[in-house]
Amino acid sequence: MTLTELKYIVAVARERHFGRAADACYVSQPTLSVAIKKLEEELEVKLFERSASEVSVTTLGDQIVRQAQIVLDQAAAIKEIAKRGKDPLAGVLTLGVIYTIGPYLLPELVRQSIERTPQMPLMINENMTAKLLEMLRTGEIDCAIVAEPFPDTGLAMAPLYDEPFYAAVPSVHPLASRESISSSELKNETMLLLGAGHCFRDHVLEVCPEFARYSSNTEGIRRTFEGSSLETIKHMVAAGMGVTLVPRLSVPKDALEKGIRRRKSDETHIRYIPLTDDSNGEAPKRRVVLVWRRSFTRYEAIAALRNAIFACNLPGVEMLQS
Repeated sequence: MTLTELKYIVAVARERHFGRAADACYVSQPTLSVAIKKLEEELEVKLFERSASEVSVTTLGDQIVRQAQIVLDQAAAIKEIAKRGKDPLAGVLTLGVIYTIGPYLLPELVRQSIERTPQMPLMINENMTAKLLEMLRTGEIDCAIVAEPFPDTGLAMAPLYDEPFYAAVPSVHPLASRESISSSELKNETMLLLGAGHCFRDHVLEVCPEFARYSSNTEGIRRTFEGSSLETIKHMVAAGMGVTLVPRLSVPKDALEKGIRRRKSDETHIRYIPLTDDSNGEAPKRRVVLVWRRSFTRYEAIAALRNAIFACNLPGVEMLQS
């Protein structure tokens, strides 16, 4: 049994005609017919029913053709592995990204990636941190962009950037005129949070621990509300339902520029204000990192991805290239 013979039976099953199958395989019809007859004799089964008008696949033949296609796909995969070994940047890189990073980083990252490594397209999977770490362990993705902290899973890790938090308040809120806000000043506000499972929810509760006791019980519904995404929560802020914290990259470009006439949208009803820490006056921030399996062999692809991220225009964040 050879891969060539398997290719022939798949072609006949697809074309339902020996002549067309031979043309598709760039061989003569007698060559194809002899090879298939040889395979049928070796397997001691009949793969095809032949008639004057068409060729049909036998019941057992259909199972064999399906398996033949799997074998051919796996053989092609071996060639792809060898190709990537010669050029680690050749081939798809499967990248996981958490929900509170993807919408704000990916537009710029994809553009940089296309310009720098067009031979390495990004296949992107957006999910929660726990799910992305699981997908890394099982090999469903090659690497992931997440925020610290996360469970130690023995993964390789490289820092990308530190991103400060901003407070988002309704434009008519008493705090809207402030140049900065400390976390303690938000303790009497209605805090809008992401739902359980989002790591950014944990970041907010770490910065504003007063809300931790409200976010996990029914009494706290008067003090905290949950949304499915940062953009959903922003709409709730615009509607005057409360305040929230957001990462710097989620702040619209013109929202911090004075004298800019902004288009009418929910964003015009939100004021974004730098957040300061009560203890040292510095801005609370999250560290964004790239993680991958230590057994992953395409380190050059990881390096190229990091360089593409460092080349992105990400206002307000501190790049960690060293």
